[in-house]
Amino acid sequence: MSLVEINFDGLIGPSHNYAGLSPGNLAATRNAGAVSEPRAAALQGIDKMRPNLKLGLTQGIFVPLARPDHRWLSTLSTDYAAAPLHLKAQALSASGMWAANAATVSPAPDTDDGRCHLSVANLVTMPHRSHEWPGTLAQLRIAFADPAAFAVHGPIPAPFGDEGAANHMRLCPAHDAPGVEVFVYGVSGGPFPARQHRDASAAIARAHGLNPDRTLFVQQSEAAIAAGAFHNDVVAVANERVLFAHEHAFADRDAFFADLTRLMPEVEIVEVPAARVSLSDAIASYLFNAQLVTPPDGQPTLIVPTEARDNAAVWGWLQDHLAGNGAIRRVEVVDVRQSMANGGGPACLRLRVVADPATIDPRFLVDTAKLNRIAAVVEAHWPEAIPHDGIADPGLIARIEAARSALLECLDLVGLIDT
Repeated sequence: MSLVEINFDGLIGPSHNYAGLSPGNLAATRNAGAVSEPRAAALQGIDKMRPNLKLGLTQGIFVPLARPDHRWLSTLSTDYAAAPLHLKAQALSASGMWAANAATVSPAPDTDDGRCHLSVANLVTMPHRSHEWPGTLAQLRIAFADPAAFAVHGPIPAPFGDEGAANHMRLCPAHDAPGVEVFVYGVSGGPFPARQHRDASAAIARAHGLNPDRTLFVQQSEAAIAAGAFHNDVVAVANERVLFAHEHAFADRDAFFADLTRLMPEVEIVEVPAARVSLSDAIASYLFNAQLVTPPDGQPTLIVPTEARDNAAVWGWLQDHLAGNGAIRRVEVVDVRQSMANGGGPACLRLRVVADPATIDPRFLVDTAKLNRIAAVVEAHWPEAIPHDGIADPGLIARIEAARSALLECLDLVGLIDT
């Protein structure tokens, strides 16, 4: 088997809107009630994938979940027409686009049975996300159906909150070599909830058959959560030998770095000091919610949003790092402003899976031609704009559902993932 890292991006759905449903996500709450642009958002997400292909990386997709979630509303003894506005918003949320929250992934070199394990996230902390997992699990079971290569697990039960790969990092000499898996959990964060529970992370590590001697459980700093780092990937990201993190990302950085260095002496820790980039600038720019990737040319590349370039402190640090021949050798800039306005940067939009592409259902892998076909569906069917008070319009709901159906038909997935 030829194991490579594949980025699976969540295609931004036709119901993308700004309802401000996520306390602790400063961008989402700041933009609550604004007019969203689902068509532009989805096209931005598609265009984010194109540079990955040009870099020589393997690229996958997940499709939008069925929205509104009529099944979920029925468990609340209502339907979309009769539901109060806040339940309409929760049933219509397009937050499944942030594929980093889809699951936690442990590649085959780390597991005791030599298969890649994926555990779908329960997302129980936020009502609008708590009903995502059945639709996500349906996609995972199709995309990763080969039982010789994959084991797909259901969610950890409530009340143990699990928000997926956004709170999980893997460091390794190379993607196909055994690594160190790092689970980052929260305890408290001032006025905001800590979304990842240590017990949930520990249960996933057991389910995946990880070696306890090469698995770390690290507490996220309260200051980071309070500042708006609702997931670890807002203040830290890792890829192969490189850990890229803010100085205030972890509750006990010294102990974590010592443990990591002991387990993986070749690790390269790139820490951004608070004196150069404050937590508020890091979170506003999503400097760390970037894709840190290794293209075939071997040059570690950081894919950042335009907001990082627009922030003088952040861009200045990046330019100094590049000029100093640091561990990160290249920076690419992408425009995902529609996602950013809802609190999701480039890393939020993707789930990384180390696997042999030949073992994956090809309907979930893309090349330039397939992205062009998907873009054409988006251009033809995605709503141009959704005002928050427009989510009660039956005509809009019909168009959202028809748009998703058109996409599933394009990808030959009709009837398979309608959960």
